[in-house]
Amino acid sequence: MGETRVDLQHLLEDLRDAYPGALEETILTEVVANSLDSGATCLRFTADSEASTLTIVDDGSGMRRRDLVRYHDLASSTKTRGQGIGFAGVGIKLGLLVCEDVVTETRRGKEHVASRWHLAGRHKAPWKWIPPLGLVADHGTAVQLKLHNALSPLLDEGYLEGVLRRQYQPLLEPEFDAVLAVHYPKGFRFEVNGRVLKRQRVCGAEVSKLAVCLARKRKPSAIGYLVRSESPVPEDQRGMAISTYGKVIKRGWDWLGVTPAAPDRTFGMIEAPALAAALTLNKGDFVRVGTRGALYLGYRKAVQEAVSRQLVQWGDIRETGDKVSRRVVRPLERDLETVLVDLADEFPLLASLVEQRVGGQKRLPIGRSTAADDGQGLLSASILSGADVSEETEAVPAPVQESVTDPQTNDGGTEGTTQPEPEPVSGVAVVPGAKSRPRLGRYGLTIRFESHEGDPDLGRLVESTVVINDTHPAYRRAVASRSEGYHIALAVAMALARLAVPPAEEHEFVTSFLIRWGEALDGSRRRSRRRS
Repeated sequence: MGETRVDLQHLLEDLRDAYPGALEETILTEVVANSLDSGATCLRFTADSEASTLTIVDDGSGMRRRDLVRYHDLASSTKTRGQGIGFAGVGIKLGLLVCEDVVTETRRGKEHVASRWHLAGRHKAPWKWIPPLGLVADHGTAVQLKLHNALSPLLDEGYLEGVLRRQYQPLLEPEFDAVLAVHYPKGFRFEVNGRVLKRQRVCGAEVSKLAVCLARKRKPSAIGYLVRSESPVPEDQRGMAISTYGKVIKRGWDWLGVTPAAPDRTFGMIEAPALAAALTLNKGDFVRVGTRGALYLGYRKAVQEAVSRQLVQWGDIRETGDKVSRRVVRPLERDLETVLVDLADEFPLLASLVEQRVGGQKRLPIGRSTAADDGQGLLSASILSGADVSEETEAVPAPVQESVTDPQTNDGGTEGTTQPEPEPVSGVAVVPGAKSRPRLGRYGLTIRFESHEGDPDLGRLVESTVVINDTHPAYRRAVASRSEGYHIALAVAMALARLAVPPAEEHEFVTSFLIRWGEALDGSRRRSRRRS
């Protein structure tokens, strides 16, 4: 009988490469996530450059002896997706790549145990019980990293603070206390070498509060702000950031699909705890398929509406422009959708851009009455200017679903009673939700035009949108010769090629795409004849 062997070092290196940031930043991010999930209120970092050790201690619930045994198994976790951000069981295990050994001490109730762990070759990571070092007082968990490199950034106090402020910014800003208090009722603080990191309020020339509310609920399920500054802000702070449970997941303007006229002077942040259910393994993105993908896309749409409305009020919205009218673009989108359905079998990575294909990204309604507590209900985005979030949301009535038929919610009424359509609420953007016949949102491939002077690319893929560069010389030539359709199809093919295939196969993909696009024209003509 044979046995399955695992190249642990290779596996850990692959996990490291799956994370967007540097390995040291990933280690810190994972340790903080585990501490937050354990109910800790304080996380203390002590860097000793002489001993080349970083000691991290929290005051969470700690682990029992049997839990510490499981802790040494890769990808083993007792956590549930959506109830925290450290659900994958990877945690501190990545620290084995940069450490001589990892000491873990934990205390819960009367159980106080510790272990020493290291990577011994490619296939072995032995650990053993050791006497506790006294790092934990009453309860909690401590991790001590003995680093290979004495010049590791993990020993730099400034680096530690910078990562914590960048990756867990909402925990250090009072603006998010209202929504995070539900998950961290006792608050949370960071200490670096005995110094408590100060919490700072956001400041700028103009600050507007944002809120995303579930239907029929006055309390926001996500809150944030948008700031316009008089001078350019640092590049790593620009754009709109989105976080969940205090962990920043994405930052910038590309993911949102909304760009202000002065992107270097505008920034913001929104915290949506419900999006923890849609997190990917590396905590650097959200799932885009299935019900979790629909949840993320629904929140994204609500944030888009809120941000766009505020930018319009400021007169700061960039004209993305319908240089080509929707009468031209929408038929192209339908043709391209048909092409993607055909190509998704051959190129599986395109499945997330397919709306109506079984097994791919379907037309998913956002909202079920039974899933409201999971954040999958009807969403609305409200702009709150200058006032407290809770006060403003109490003043704005929650939007009601149109023509809802629900026999289980009628109090003594006739089964199937239809509710009247509500009056539209000013300043509120509604994302499609559950109805008797749901009005379904569009989550397939869309086309948008933007001006990027000097950019050599015809277009680029952002989320599920292909952004066409309408200042490209080739596009201007296509407009002059009335061949915009072919130019757009070619730009879409080249943008999708980077997602679908390796660089060496991009030419073959573009050729296949254009062949299917040409065949889709014959199909549309036949459908047109049948309608006539």
